[in-house]
Amino acid sequence: MVVLGGAPIPDPTSVLVDGPWGHRDVFANGTRLHIAEAGEGPLVLLLHGFPQFWWTWRHQIPALAAAGYRVAAPDLRGYGASDKPPRGYDAFTLSQDVAGLVKALGERDAVIVGHDWGGLLAWTTATLHPEVVRRTVVISMPHPLRIRHAVAADPRGQGAASRQLFSYQVPWRPERRLVADDAAYVGELLAAWGGPGYPDPEAVRRYRSAVQIPGVAHSAMEYHRWVFRSLFRPDGQRYAKRLRRSVRNPLLQLHGAVDRVLLPSTALGSGRYVRGDYAWRLIEGVGHFPHEERPDEVTARILAFLAG
Repeated sequence: MVVLGGAPIPDPTSVLVDGPWGHRDVFANGTRLHIAEAGEGPLVLLLHGFPQFWWTWRHQIPALAAAGYRVAAPDLRGYGASDKPPRGYDAFTLSQDVAGLVKALGERDAVIVGHDWGGLLAWTTATLHPEVVRRTVVISMPHPLRIRHAVAADPRGQGAASRQLFSYQVPWRPERRLVADDAAYVGELLAAWGGPGYPDPEAVRRYRSAVQIPGVAHSAMEYHRWVFRSLFRPDGQRYAKRLRRSVRNPLLQLHGAVDRVLLPSTALGSGRYVRGDYAWRLIEGVGHFPHEERPDEVTARILAFLAG
């Protein structure tokens, strides 16, 4: 911890939580990424979302490792103990991070499991870098083109649910709000987006702490700024054009029935972008964080899907 003005500021080592996993750094796509890893066997990458870090997969890491998989859960670029460069928060670069991480871990391909922003990267990597993706699991993230369509076609539904995205576009103010009052806003988001009983006090404490690591708040906002601003730029048009290609590998899509930020009605229909085997599962009574709200069920579904 760094102390500034009497208040302790978390540093990157604060996310190196002990458990049945190890920690190390891996260089991929020119960026140093911290990973938590466990097990041996075929590689499974677990990609977290906002406003979280690798620890969101604490239930899945030991279970997948015990089932015979090599599991790696990175802090995405800009989060946790990974590098926080000033740029590179576009989906092209971030998916290159994921593809590079597979190669940096000495593997030919991997199962990509992604939640929220990690789910967007799972969709993107499976489409733009299919050679490194064996199977894909997407949690709480419609296909990116489904979101674009739903925001415009359903302004009172997905448009209203996405209103925080618009508030993140102004400079610096969103970062300050994210970390103010010991990152109280993070706790508000978790409670607003999760289902009944979520989150527990430990999750609130860890996620509020992790977003206060210097550089994380700004990096997290840059993800949101790119996805919105690119709608009006050539890079966004190029992204949409390339995402129209179908995912060729098998894909499992899991979504909470009471997700209030990315609506189930938006996620429905994502299968039109999958040419390989596709399975859709709606989990009743669960919000935006199924892998934490119903960890045993989600893990069991992932394992069944991996077993083919």
